[in-house]
Amino acid sequence: MSAPSTPLHDNAVFSALTQSRASLERACALGDGFGLALWRNRMDDTAYARPGHHTMSVYLEGGFSTYRRDAPDRKGAPDRLCLLPADHESRWHVGGTQRFMHLYFQPEHLAWHCVRVLDMEPRALQLQDRLFAEDDALVALTRQMVALDWEAPDMRMAANAMAHEAVTRMLLSHGTRQPSVDWRGGLSAAARRRVTEWVHAHPAANPTLGDLAALADLSEYHFARMFRISFGMPPHVWIMRARLSRACGLLGDRRLSLQQVADQAGFASASHFNNRFRAAYGVTPGQARASGMGALPSISASQGS
Repeated sequence: MSAPSTPLHDNAVFSALTQSRASLERACALGDGFGLALWRNRMDDTAYARPGHHTMSVYLEGGFSTYRRDAPDRKGAPDRLCLLPADHESRWHVGGTQRFMHLYFQPEHLAWHCVRVLDMEPRALQLQDRLFAEDDALVALTRQMVALDWEAPDMRMAANAMAHEAVTRMLLSHGTRQPSVDWRGGLSAAARRRVTEWVHAHPAANPTLGDLAALADLSEYHFARMFRISFGMPPHVWIMRARLSRACGLLGDRRLSLQQVADQAGFASASHFNNRFRAAYGVTPGQARASGMGALPSISASQGS
């Protein structure tokens, strides 16, 4: 059955399922480029070919007759997890009825969490291809997300926070270190730390590319190229992520006005803060504060400064 139009129509795995026999129960764009979709399927065949984004799939019901064509002896089951990395290719046969949730996220999300959580370059870690794995923590997070009303702004923001937690857990439990022997370019570990520490220590600053390049003792042109290699995104995108991440934490302190939050997080004005926050999360800072969901962890890599 064809799925209704949703903000996820450009997502490759989502689009592949809309062209199959799968039935979409509901779907939602969570902000930060995250997408959630709840599906049912039966007696179907489908395939994914290098979708360009990562997918976490958790079986909620059924799946006992579902298998991947290259591993026909392994079958699905409730509370089993599949991870499909961005460069993943697979063909699937779906037997009896199954119900499952997909969490879609971009490589930039992995990059942000690699640097912030693990102090590693994104290219140093690869998300593993997992087939019907057991992971109680990720399954529990998935079922919590399924139980939420994704149409309600506060619940959507709660799901966003859970999605970020899920990505961190995936990195810690299902990430594989990459050999570094063939690496070219990128900032040194010391330079990378100097830049990140300076940005987080000066949230209200508006550094130029030259200011940041000086921290790494590089020319502006060379720094911009090396930064992107080491961080997985341009400098201005990283700075905007850091500003919104700080703002989310400050929103929890009701002693601060929204103007004070904007100032302390480094936004040029309250309107600039409002516009960037809404673009990232789909709600205004005031709505976020009113919902009680102030502690959100990150923002979309598509947001500039």
